[in-house]
Amino acid sequence: MIPTLARLAQPWLNRLEPEVAHRAAISALKLAGGLPLPARPHDERLRVKLFGLDFPNPLGLAAGFDKSAEASAGLLALGFGFVELGTLTPRPQLGNPKPRLFRLSEDRAIVNRMGFNNDGYALAKQRLERARPAGLVGVNFGPNKDASDRVADFVLGAQTFAPLADYLTINISSPNTAGLRDLQRREALDGLIARVAEARDAAPKRRPLLVKIAPDLDLRELDDVCAVAIQRGADGLIISNTTIQRPPGLVSPEASESGGLSGPPLLALSTRLLARAFLRCEGAIKLIGCGGVEGPESALAKIEAGANLVQVYTGFVYRGPRLIAETLAGLAEAARPHGLAALVGGKARDYAAGAAD
Repeated sequence: MIPTLARLAQPWLNRLEPEVAHRAAISALKLAGGLPLPARPHDERLRVKLFGLDFPNPLGLAAGFDKSAEASAGLLALGFGFVELGTLTPRPQLGNPKPRLFRLSEDRAIVNRMGFNNDGYALAKQRLERARPAGLVGVNFGPNKDASDRVADFVLGAQTFAPLADYLTINISSPNTAGLRDLQRREALDGLIARVAEARDAAPKRRPLLVKIAPDLDLRELDDVCAVAIQRGADGLIISNTTIQRPPGLVSPEASESGGLSGPPLLALSTRLLARAFLRCEGAIKLIGCGGVEGPESALAKIEAGANLVQVYTGFVYRGPRLIAETLAGLAEAARPHGLAALVGGKARDYAAGAAD
């Protein structure tokens, strides 16, 4: 019922101002998540065992949609295999001045400069404690804009959500918080992951720790990220966040707005970086592909480039739950001969060279 209602609402939502549409979607999904929901059947061909977790399918919702842990139950009811909440910060934060969210309709893309607007750790924790959904939920966290010690904000995130989340993600790659991406540099990243991993390991149950990185890293920077993440005990990388680049061919006038670009124009860039990380990590760390997924073909590209799991955001904003059903059906068909695991990284060299773009 929930997927059907969401499909009917999608054209109406796409006519609203972007932030108004987003708030309406969260409110509706929050209401739906409070209803008794029938169990959704899952295709066994799509099951993924990773990080000690059993994912019913490899398609997840990226952070940025349910920023404050309000609607995870409703989102999981749409058919996602997992949902990532956040980005959350220790204290509530209004984010950057409006307007800060722009549809590039002609390019099926989005530019955002939201600035980690969210309700803060304490309220999100209360919501998860009060109504922890049946399904896999990750929590993505970062520092307040005015934090005097950004690493301490990340450490507090691990301490706060390790008892509640199925996995933890540190966001060091948003372009909309000044200086945040500097934490991707080797020395800064080494200290950050070391301290967050220590906090994670002190929790009663060890949670997988993921690091979300930018698509704009050069090869030397990617080498540093991969080496530090492996050495310091991170479990995975999410590749990638939004880009500050503007690929050629964009036609929407909103493309000139500052902020991070997401959607299909990000697909080639993020998938190339994903493939290069796969070849460098050689299985020592697992990868989640994010950026430009809008159907089964692009989701499969992420898997063939080296991703064990795939996340969507902008495609879901434009297409709604239809995207989930079509993507899972396409991946199930691709998995028919030998399973999804056999496809992981199968074309990584092609994507790394740009030959499969």
